[in-house]
Amino acid sequence: MRIAIVGVNLPGRVFCQADGSVMENVHVGVQVRRDPAQLFPANQPETRWEVDVEVVRRDGGLDFRGAAVQGQRGERFIYLTWGDVSSDGEFEMFRRAKLMLKSVAPDLIESAAKNGWLTARVDLTGNDGGPRCARVDPP
Repeated sequence: MRIAIVGVNLPGRVFCQADGSVMENVHVGVQVRRDPAQLFPANQPETRWEVDVEVVRRDGGLDFRGAAVQGQRGERFIYLTWGDVSSDGEFEMFRRAKLMLKSVAPDLIESAAKNGWLTARVDLTGNDGGPRCARVDPP
């Protein structure tokens, strides 16, 4: 199936970290294996990533596979990775958000696997006003 991740309420391209360091060209992307992909500047009105995920039955439950799928069996997730992009185009990651696949209701996964699509809408600004990070579970 294909998962569309729609990011809304982006925090902006400048972010001041707790240690006083300032990120001046913040971008966000989906992590594919170990690399950021499909980067967007963090001042966009909305972002959209699409990743292919295979849903497999294993040991009486559902599991997930794919280039963007991270984590151990039973704890699978997709990373959104935040970084500062330098003038030479280098991405320096400073935060990540885990979009928890295991927390999506199994009947919703089953339905999405049948029709080929699952769409997740994610608020990309955290409680601190900066890029959302840590674990993100469905509402």
